[in-house]
Amino acid sequence: MAKKDYYETLGVSKSASEAEIKKAYKRLAMKYHPDKNQDNKAEAEAKFKEVKEAYEVLTDAQKKAAYDQYGHAAFEQGHGAGGGGFGGFGGFGGGSAFDDIFSDFFGGGRGRSQTSSRGADLQYNISLTLEEAAAGVSKEIKVPTWVICDVCHGQGTEKASDVMTCETCHGAGVVQMRQGFFAVQQECPTCHGRGKVVKNPCKKCHGEGRVQKTKTLSVTIPAGVDTGSRIRLSGEGEAGLNGAPAGDLYVQMQIKPHAIFERDGTNLHCEIPINIALASLGGEVEVPTLNGKVSLTIPAETQTGKVFRLRGKGVKSLRGSSIGDLYCHVVVETPVNLTSKQKELLKELGESFKADKSSKHSPKEKSFFDKVKKFFG
Repeated sequence: MAKKDYYETLGVSKSASEAEIKKAYKRLAMKYHPDKNQDNKAEAEAKFKEVKEAYEVLTDAQKKAAYDQYGHAAFEQGHGAGGGGFGGFGGFGGGSAFDDIFSDFFGGGRGRSQTSSRGADLQYNISLTLEEAAAGVSKEIKVPTWVICDVCHGQGTEKASDVMTCETCHGAGVVQMRQGFFAVQQECPTCHGRGKVVKNPCKKCHGEGRVQKTKTLSVTIPAGVDTGSRIRLSGEGEAGLNGAPAGDLYVQMQIKPHAIFERDGTNLHCEIPINIALASLGGEVEVPTLNGKVSLTIPAETQTGKVFRLRGKGVKSLRGSSIGDLYCHVVVETPVNLTSKQKELLKELGESFKADKSSKHSPKEKSFFDKVKKFFG
């Protein structure tokens, strides 16, 4: 059976550059990979072999020149320059082209040293009261983490001469496993990705170069933080392997619910309950703020839902000098647990309202019932 043209196999023109040929090969190799074609594995393997064979010829300058001149005959026994031909392509073991492409697929890279790895970043969640968040505070926190071993100073051994390059991976930290046409990079089983082997491990850290410890740190929390705010402490995360730099520690804020105030950014909100007499006649009432009590004037005839704004009584902005406001929401309470005299006084007040036909004392009530009458026609 005649072989298919190599250029046609890869879907490229005869003038295609090596980069274009490589790009076409990568696309087709992924398309016909047997793992992606479980329903038709045999056909996929055959296609895969065709694609690889075409790629190996067209990316080799000598083979490509021979193919362009003689076609497939260039690789038959007894043909080609010198009469020896270029030999066949049987199998997939040992072709560098496949190694390079497979490495690209899986993010590999030959000779990439794994001798050091930056330590992991950590997160510490801290709960604060609203007062602490608004004013700023210093806190001590205890963080369990990995720290550099104070005996070997991160080397894994007390003697530098006891650290040797791994003979299995030759310092790469990875090894290549091959099965048929599969070639996969894996962490070196001898050095576990480090690229080096410790001959006489440190007795304290057992060659890790780091030990577990609970660190006590002082954290200065600025005024204005809110739930979700984070502070980064550089180098206070886990110590890296083999003396590599430590990661960072992120302290994340969680503000506890407050008994009086609700926070909205830099503004605060609170409810101010007042009795019916104060709401009707007006007067003074003390209201709380984060910095103490202040006097609030309630005008006569104040209704439930009325909002009073106290400027500058909120929370300082985290990224500026501005301060939010405090919004006081009035709630007029219905009196309870009345004495006999108080009940008589309220009855008398109610009768006086009925006697006055103008309805000027309850404007919202009149407006509401006018709308009800209109609604029902």
